[in-house]
Amino acid sequence: MHIDLPEKRYYKIGEVAKAFSVNTSLIRFWEKEFDVIKPKKNAKGNRLFTPEDISNFKLIFSLVKERGFTLEGAKQKLKKNPEGIVNNIEIISRLEAVKAALLKIKNQL
Repeated sequence: MHIDLPEKRYYKIGEVAKAFSVNTSLIRFWEKEFDVIKPKKNAKGNRLFTPEDISNFKLIFSLVKERGFTLEGAKQKLKKNPEGIVNNIEIISRLEAVKAALLKIKNQL
């Protein structure tokens, strides 16, 4: 899954929800369920996600939504082998970027 977010220091919950095509309630729920997602909160209480939070959310999204893991299974997988998951996600995202570029070239022909 390719996520289109601009390079920023902090992202609002609405921006993250739109990028992943999910409801904000799911993001709030996963924030409570997974310890790796720790958004900062401003004076008003709005959640501000860092790029690190986004990459962790990407991992969780990939495990739960794309690969079909349960929440408990995703937690165990993240604790057991986080580097292997990160490597697999990076490889998949690079391959998807190459595929998108090739399809763009094909459509231009």
